Amino acid sequence: MKDFKSNFWDERYSSKEYVYGKEPNQFFKKQLYKIIPPGKLLLPGEGEGRNAVFAAKLGWQVEAFDQSSVAKLKALKLAEENNVTINYSIVNLAMFTTQKNFYDCAAIIFVHLATDFRSEFHKKIMDSIKPKGKIILELFSKNQFGKNSGGPQDLNMLSSIEEIENDFRQMRPILLKEETIFLYEGEKHSGQSSVIRFVGEKIV
Repeated sequence: MKDFKSNFWDERYSSKEYVYGKEPNQFFKKQLYKIIPPGKLLLPGEGEGRNAVFAAKLGWQVEAFDQSSVAKLKALKLAEENNVTINYSIVNLAMFTTQKNFYDCAAIIFVHLATDFRSEFHKKIMDSIKPKGKIILELFSKNQFGKNSGGPQDLNMLSSIEEIENDFRQMRPILLKEETIFLYEGEKHSGQSSVIRFVGEKIV
């Protein structure tokens, strides 16, 4: 996400097919199963709704946002197909505001922002969750640079372990590691990939 304009994402999501598939991100799926009971969940940069719909089927009250109106339409269609309800807003990621200490969990799944915006964005997400609430995150690492399996080919938009650790230093880390995995999430996320995975619990 090199800038905050929606037209790039509107164009990407304009095909009839779901660009990243209809199934949830596997790391998100595995970690969300561990959080019982379900509560309020925030999903920024949610795209076509695959994670939101999965969470809603588990009983989560889902609030999602993205800056693409095309993505929203596809997400709401997917929710209807699965007989669930999600709240989905169109929001500029650079300007979003949310209630503090409100959500039980937030998930940041492949939301890549330039360094100038990333830390501020992560702080807003962290502020939005309740004490003892969780954040689930999966991003492409800087070692993804040069790979054609997904993500921005811009080191300024890829993350390091140290950057993520610093962004969420006010949280208790449950898991933080860089891994090489095989992704298959539609055409745009496919192949051997270098990712950072983080789960943290808010302590203040």
